Amino acid sequence: MTTEPPAGPVERTMVLWCPDWPIVAARLSGTLSEDTTDAPLALVEHGEVLACDATARAAGVRRGLRVREAEARCPELATADYDPVVDTRAFEPILLGIEELMPGVQPFRAGLCAIRSRGPSRYYGGESAAAEVLLARLDELGVPDARIGIADGPFAAEQAARSTAFQQDGSRIIVIPSGASPAFLAPLPLSTLGRPELSSLLHRLGISTLGAFGALPATEVRDRFGPDGARAHRLAAGADARSVVPRVPPTELAVSIAFEPPLDRIDQLTFGFRQSAERFITGLAEAGLVTTAITISMRSERGERSTRTWLHPRWFTAGDVLDRVRWQLQGASNIDHGLASPVELVEVVPETLDDAAEHEEGLWGSGPDERIHSGLARVQSMLGHDGVVTAVPSGGRLLLDRRILVPWGSVPPGGEAAVAERRNRPWPGTIPGAAPSTVFDTAVPVEVVDATGLAVAVDERSTVSAAPARFFALSDWHVIDGWAGPWSIDERWWDDDGHHRVHRLQVLDDSGEAWLLLLEEQHWRAEARYD
Repeated sequence: MTTEPPAGPVERTMVLWCPDWPIVAARLSGTLSEDTTDAPLALVEHGEVLACDATARAAGVRRGLRVREAEARCPELATADYDPVVDTRAFEPILLGIEELMPGVQPFRAGLCAIRSRGPSRYYGGESAAAEVLLARLDELGVPDARIGIADGPFAAEQAARSTAFQQDGSRIIVIPSGASPAFLAPLPLSTLGRPELSSLLHRLGISTLGAFGALPATEVRDRFGPDGARAHRLAAGADARSVVPRVPPTELAVSIAFEPPLDRIDQLTFGFRQSAERFITGLAEAGLVTTAITISMRSERGERSTRTWLHPRWFTAGDVLDRVRWQLQGASNIDHGLASPVELVEVVPETLDDAAEHEEGLWGSGPDERIHSGLARVQSMLGHDGVVTAVPSGGRLLLDRRILVPWGSVPPGGEAAVAERRNRPWPGTIPGAAPSTVFDTAVPVEVVDATGLAVAVDERSTVSAAPARFFALSDWHVIDGWAGPWSIDERWWDDDGHHRVHRLQVLDDSGEAWLLLLEEQHWRAEARYD
């Protein structure tokens, strides 16, 4: 008969929780437009609300709502795209500010971290006093609604921090006395464990609270639910023996420079940033790293910000970084960089880091990719940021929807992961087989007729009125030797304004060329051609 190994000692833990952190991070980052300053705000991902502020929640907005429904509940709602990078980047200064007062912080995720309570409580004269000092520092850092829970173990401390939302007196601190964590956790629901399958099974067995689950024999729980169930049982019983593992502060690789007075000439600004660019690359080299993606942020004396992420096919040198700073200032066609006043701060942050050993020179040099990149970069510096673009395959039903034109050296909108996720969706209604080699930027008007000369139509059941015999395109009639289809697309049929219905045919003319034709609102057009 096996026995459950004894749990280790439970450590007094202080957990800091920042409610609605994605909203707080978005506002701290300065990337939101001015019209979102005073309006209720929601962050959107894949067409659904991922996070919203308290004002939006009071109007009925909830996580998981479609944007259309959220706007119906709160007409004045302002929305912005969610960026997880902003979450992490904005939380780093918070962690640094905490470490100045209380070393030994363990971040769980952006907006949530833990600290051993013993040291700060001794230094500041008690756990409550230490928490008050920490909240005062967070207020200075722009996080006025942070909450703190102190209890035995990280799990109980986190639940204590979250329970401050229900405090009638508005207190932002809850201290659970030593040994009282099991009683505090007992009435909480099983969903607190974050294990939906286990919670569902326990509900069917008649167990609905952490206290009821924690009261079960540990050995029987482990035999029935396995190691993960045993860990969940220890959490429910208030026997969380996990200790806080302080993070190792990362080496500061980002560089920034402030200009006093602010500069309004591009040549002066790039000259002033030259040494910072060299220091940036030198710091990476000393750490044995190279970067293939950087984010450049600029702030004007009026508080405006210009932020852009740049990519490199190999890795950035100091000259490459300096070029991107100049191009970002020049903007499209050298007329607009998005800032209407002189620049007072420039910051460069490495977004993607790789081991330098994986990017060593080849036996015969850097190869043709470097020459190609240098040529395109030179042309881009003359034509502006949008003067050189590359096509990135995305997802969509129509061919033009599946192509995204991205400025050379930039990240696709939403990031590469979002584009890949969109590309891998099923997309019902897409044309099977190989994609056409020529896609017209503007669909070419055509006429499609049957053997009697009457226009070919497609009804609501996707039935062709007659076999197509000829079509007129590019100033010439083409005889149709074969055809396939139609493939119909019926998008947003429930929305009168957004309803979109299209029928497509593949046809082969007498010269051996294949075409992709589409019918929309009784008008035929050529979408693409198979060369």
